[in-house]
Amino acid sequence: MFRTSLSAVILIAATLLFGRADSATAEDRHVGYYYPTPATSEVYEARADTLPGVGRTQRIGFVTGITNEKLKSPYPPEAAIFAKGEEAEKLIIVALQDERIDTLYRARAIFANMTAVARVLPVFQEFGVQDWFTFFDLAKMLGFEQVTITNGREFAHQVIIR
Repeated sequence: MFRTSLSAVILIAATLLFGRADSATAEDRHVGYYYPTPATSEVYEARADTLPGVGRTQRIGFVTGITNEKLKSPYPPEAAIFAKGEEAEKLIIVALQDERIDTLYRARAIFANMTAVARVLPVFQEFGVQDWFTFFDLAKMLGFEQVTITNGREFAHQVIIR
């Protein structure tokens, strides 16, 4: 299910801290429609594999579930989350308010919060990886290949999940 070698851990840490990848944004048809050209990008080497039987329906269900939970709050949502692509393999997070996700550091903080939420999910508990896997590993388990986060104006950051 996951790789735990020291070299893999070092590679992942280096990628998260320093890695900027030449991503596939040149061919990303969502640039200019849902978000500006990402100023920064990185590659995340997932420690998880895509779960068997997971496809477009499950990815859309995941996004729908998150959206429905956010809409139950008495406060307006701070971001919209949706899946795009032929197989809904691209996860997009767009801030709905100004000054929310406008720097790489704030984007990474949002991902850290999403990791905290993911770590209490039953699937992480079942595999015993709650203190090891991140939100990006969950995304990989669901078959997402790309996560883009944007303030909906001039900032966008993209994570390619391998």
